[in-house]
Amino acid sequence: SFVAGADIKEFLSVEGDQGAVMSRRGQDAFFHIERARVPVVAVVNGFALGGGCELAMACHLRVATENAKFGQPEVNLGIIAGYGGTQRLVQYLGRTKATELLLTGDMVDAQEAHELGLVNYVLPNREDALAKATELLTKIGRKGPVAVAQTIAAINAYFTSGTNGFDFEVDAFGKTTQTEDFREGATAFIEKRRANFRGK
Repeated sequence: SFVAGADIKEFLSVEGDQGAVMSRRGQDAFFHIERARVPVVAVVNGFALGGGCELAMACHLRVATENAKFGQPEVNLGIIAGYGGTQRLVQYLGRTKATELLLTGDMVDAQEAHELGLVNYVLPNREDALAKATELLTKIGRKGPVAVAQTIAAINAYFTSGTNGFDFEVDAFGKTTQTEDFREGATAFIEKRRANFRGK
C-alpha cells in the first residue's frame, strides 16, 4: 500500500471535539504539502485509501503503478473524509464523479484515476513509477525556483476562499519579473544557452 488509511481502532477512542481536532491537524499537515514552495510528487503503488488518497491529492503531481487503487471509503465506517478529501476530490474530478465516490466509498483503479484526471501518469511497476517521478522532478528542477514556487502559490490561490486567483497571478508575475532568475532566464534564452538559476 501507498497508505491504506488510518488505524480504525484509534477512531473508536475519539471523544467530544477530538474528532474535529484530528481533522484540523490532518488538514493542516496536508496544507503544508500543498503549499510547499517545491513540487511534491506522490508515487502511488497499491492502495491509497482514506487518508492515503487525501495525502496523494495534497501532492502537486501523482504517478501511479498499474496496481494502484484510490478511494475515500470513510462512509463505510459511518464518518466522512476529514483531511481534505471532500474538497480536493471535487477539485480534481468535478462534483458529479466525486460525489459518487464519496457517497459510495467505491475505489477506482489506476487507469480510471488517470482518465478522471486524478493521476498524471500510470506506469507498469514501482521502479518505472519512481523513474517517472524522478524525471518530472529533474525537469522541474531545471526551471527557475522562484517561478516554480510562485506558480504553485498561484494555482493554490484559485482554490483559496476569498482570494482572486487572477489578482494573485498579477502580483506573482510582477514579483517574478523583478528577480535575478528572470534576468538570467531571459538572457540565457537570448544567448541560446541553459539558464543557471540561483533561486533569487
